Amino acid sequence: MKAVKAAAPPRSTAQPPPARRLGRFVLDRLLGKGAQASVWLAHDPHLDREVALKLLGRPADTGEVGEWLQEARAVSRLSHPSVVPVFEAGIHEGQACLVFEYVDGQTLSELFRQAPRWSAAQAVDSMIAIGEALAAAHALGIVHRDLKPSNVLVGKDGRPRVMDFGIAARVSAGGDGRIVGTPGWISPEAARGEPPTPAMDVFAAGLMLAQLLCGRALLQPCGIAESLARIQRLDLELPADAEVDDGLRAIVQRALARRADARYPDGSALVKALVEWRQARAAATAVETSGHGTLEFLLRRMRHKSDFPALGEAVTRIQRATQSETESLGSLASEILRDVALTQKLLRIVNSAHFRHAGGGTIATASRAVALIGFAGVRNLALSLVLLEHMQNKAHAAQMQEEFLRALLAGNLASALAPMARESEEVFIGATFLGLGRLLTEFYFPEEAQQIRQACAQASPQALEAQSLRVLGMSYQDLGIGVAKAWGLPDTLQKCMRRPEGEPPLRAVDRGVERMRWIARAANDITEALMAGKPAIEVDALAARLAASLGLSARDMLAAAETARLRMVDFVSAIGIVPRPGTALRALLAGGPQAPAPATDDVQTQQLEPAASTSSADIRAGLSAGMQAVTDALAADGFKLNEVLRLIMRTMLDSLGVDHIVFCLRDARSDALTGRLGLGKGVEVVSKALKVPLSTPAGAAGVPDLFAAVCRKGADTLIADATAAGMAERLPSWYRQQIGAPWFLLLPVTVRGSPFGLLYLDAARPHAVELGDKELALLRTLRNQVSMAFRQAEGR
Repeated sequence: MKAVKAAAPPRSTAQPPPARRLGRFVLDRLLGKGAQASVWLAHDPHLDREVALKLLGRPADTGEVGEWLQEARAVSRLSHPSVVPVFEAGIHEGQACLVFEYVDGQTLSELFRQAPRWSAAQAVDSMIAIGEALAAAHALGIVHRDLKPSNVLVGKDGRPRVMDFGIAARVSAGGDGRIVGTPGWISPEAARGEPPTPAMDVFAAGLMLAQLLCGRALLQPCGIAESLARIQRLDLELPADAEVDDGLRAIVQRALARRADARYPDGSALVKALVEWRQARAAATAVETSGHGTLEFLLRRMRHKSDFPALGEAVTRIQRATQSETESLGSLASEILRDVALTQKLLRIVNSAHFRHAGGGTIATASRAVALIGFAGVRNLALSLVLLEHMQNKAHAAQMQEEFLRALLAGNLASALAPMARESEEVFIGATFLGLGRLLTEFYFPEEAQQIRQACAQASPQALEAQSLRVLGMSYQDLGIGVAKAWGLPDTLQKCMRRPEGEPPLRAVDRGVERMRWIARAANDITEALMAGKPAIEVDALAARLAASLGLSARDMLAAAETARLRMVDFVSAIGIVPRPGTALRALLAGGPQAPAPATDDVQTQQLEPAASTSSADIRAGLSAGMQAVTDALAADGFKLNEVLRLIMRTMLDSLGVDHIVFCLRDARSDALTGRLGLGKGVEVVSKALKVPLSTPAGAAGVPDLFAAVCRKGADTLIADATAAGMAERLPSWYRQQIGAPWFLLLPVTVRGSPFGLLYLDAARPHAVELGDKELALLRTLRNQVSMAFRQAEGR
């Protein structure tokens, strides 16, 4: 019989020093002690954080400890929300130790003693999280080899986290006959001393899932030799009294197969099977247990109507591609590329100003988009966009758009209210989907939705829920949660969709899911007030009432609301959505992102007086719609450069209501920008006259030529009144004599800092058009699309 090698180095008699310090670590209290090691809560003064310090066995100079620490350092690169990470592996004052993240919680073993049998849904949800941790490790070629309940820590947020990956072995390691693991949780091939494989962890996961489902361990404790022999000869089965359906029983039995090649090959395959079971069961349960005709009718219609079945599938695929966080960039990008419209919209967003600081602006592929903003960011955007994609182009499209933007604004506000990145990602979708029932009703039951709106004197959440219950016989909230179950969305998300009632607590809610529910409520309540056009004093009072429950000030809440609004302004501009005129949403979101005034250096510009012709909102709406049309044209195969230029110029001309627009291109022979393409009545004269000599340093009187200076510096310049005192002498003689328009706008087109082209717009009267920062930002975007069109044309 081969000797069983311990799962960690042999027992140590070393004790912490009397001063309760070990190296730089200050030891606080003993968390636990086993045969192989002791675990202490400690403080790391370097990073000012609490850590779990595991003090190991043998003296640090032994070969076994050195090998063990080397392997622990190798797996320290394993990062996943369901893994307790190894921060450090080393030797301090002659004592070998590991430094882990400190997670306040209980082990799965302790939870077993409190509640031996779990519901199938609870057991599967926990095992999916554990399986995702294994999948992340297996993707890196790491096998745990000692997975058991005492090595799974459940934090106060309810998330299981696998620990002690430090004793894991590399898949590529050769077999040396050593048996590593704990009797009762070891696989048959591990009991024979075979090389480590992911299937060993799958077997241990199957044992854990079986214990959760039936309330007792499948293998009762016995001697080491007997345990090793028993596991090699037995075919384990889930007991008949386990309350599970045939599908879940089959999953457990496959995970427990005695032959490794009959099991799921790795953690990813196990997770896939469990997720599919959960989704199928949720869909069946939603109909079987709802007992409500509205939900049953809605689910039947969703299965047969063309739009939402596709949406449900898209949500499921995107969730599956991102929930394990072990997929490659290419796999998620491929999932996005399945929907051409989704791909185009995603690329427009990541190239908008909101992502410019992170490298956006030149992103041309879905995989680069994923790399830029991460898995979670793409998931949030993709889920938002598929909602829009499948809910538009209907007779009531405007109302659908408004409901969609309301939900998305709430999601952005929730994200801004959540300080931690992981929490921010979860509450974004939770707050967005809090309005799912409302969106679905608007899509499938538009007449009933209109009746509900008309019956509400105030569109408060309480009034809408009461009226939806009266009209539909079921509240918006219950309808949305029922569909979320059918889609197989996680329990955490479903809980976020249940709005907490009553007055907000006066102290911060710091519990995981409960805090996310209050964030989702706060975000939706403030969004509702903003979209209803409530006075600022009422919005301020609402923010003050909700702030304490999140541990924030009213000022923090309002700052988050402004952050969310600006994100939405950028989103609306990138997608080309134009809210209905006269609505509070139009006033809230119309226009592009805030932008600084154009840099002009020594070139004088004048501020415009208000004009009575075209309103700023209409200008922005026209420019935004044109931007979408241009983007679509650029995305098409075999686009024609001249047609794209004309589309850009027509958008500017019609939106601003000016008289002429001319595109000038640099002539290499004369080193001048000359008019090539123009629109507007009598534009031929203007186009012919436009010749900007870039190499001429000054005008006849030695004063710099304004046009040449603007183009060389790439400075967007607006002249509101060229007849004003002191302005005429700054204009070149060729302009005064041949064109002489009192209002004109110059938008230089540069390539690598050098003048390449110029967009010239003019009007026959001073102060003809009022252009603020938002309008100028949209014009600059259109100007940049000129550059993009030329680059794409050259690359073909």
